[in-house]
Amino acid sequence: MSVARTLRIGLIAGDGIGKEVIPASRQVLEALPASLNLKFDFVTLQAGFECFKQTGTSLPNKTVEVLRNECDGALFGAVSSPTHAIKGYSSPIVALRKYLDLYANVRPVKTVHKTAKSIDMVIVRENTEDLYIKQEKTYDSPDGKIAEAIKRISEKASFRIAAMAGDIAIRRQESRLTGAQSIHTSPLVTITHKSNVLSQTDGIFREAAKRALVELRYASVKVEEQIVDSMVYKLFRQPQEYDVIVAPNLYGDILSDGAAALVGSLGLVPSANVGEGFVMGEPCHGSAPDIMGKGIANPIAAIRSAALMLEFLSEHA
Repeated sequence: MSVARTLRIGLIAGDGIGKEVIPASRQVLEALPASLNLKFDFVTLQAGFECFKQTGTSLPNKTVEVLRNECDGALFGAVSSPTHAIKGYSSPIVALRKYLDLYANVRPVKTVHKTAKSIDMVIVRENTEDLYIKQEKTYDSPDGKIAEAIKRISEKASFRIAAMAGDIAIRRQESRLTGAQSIHTSPLVTITHKSNVLSQTDGIFREAAKRALVELRYASVKVEEQIVDSMVYKLFRQPQEYDVIVAPNLYGDILSDGAAALVGSLGLVPSANVGEGFVMGEPCHGSAPDIMGKGIANPIAAIRSAALMLEFLSEHA
């Protein structure tokens, strides 16, 4: 009998219903059958807006160090980020993606029951740059205030996120060939950009992504591209045509949230923040303070995120 593998998992409930859905995910992981040869060692860590109000930081150094040095993976619940600027506060989830180099945000979007337009896609979003580097400034002009933000796109980040999308497309096809149900019969990656207007930033993304996906190991993967506004239109008109979509950070954020509406809501959709050797599962919903503590928060997205974490840690459950 093989020796059980023990995974050390950081649990960051965060704010709101994160405190309810993360414990539910832990219960499911603890209830996995012994035949999987998996054990878990959980460590509770702090982050979020409530943490900021109590300690003056939304992401304590201890949380980052424990995740980086002691954990195999993590589950993050939700964060109540304010919509207006608060001095000293910044999003802990954005910071964690940066500090741990969790360069890919992976969101499967799939209908559970067969419908007239069944959906089975994965949106792969670059997770570390674009406008989300949060380098903004505001200054006065004769016509009033002007705000500017830097959009950073690099060849390295664009190449590796496209490679991740290609790897996922191949893995999905391998699952189909071994009996997994899907509406697709062959792998497809759709590169999404706006290089017709943003010729330098999105131009780099487009060219690097195409270069990554012409490598020999992706020979079986069909590659196409879509301008982002056309992508939004087609995503809602004909979602059944898409297998794997890869996009820069901002477009991927918008597309994946929108796609969730096609299968019910954000409350049902999982995601994983993936880097080299570390994965953080994260349900796509927010902190939902209006239902916090009422016992009605649906933990399914968090549970699915835990399964996705295990998948990227090469442990299928």
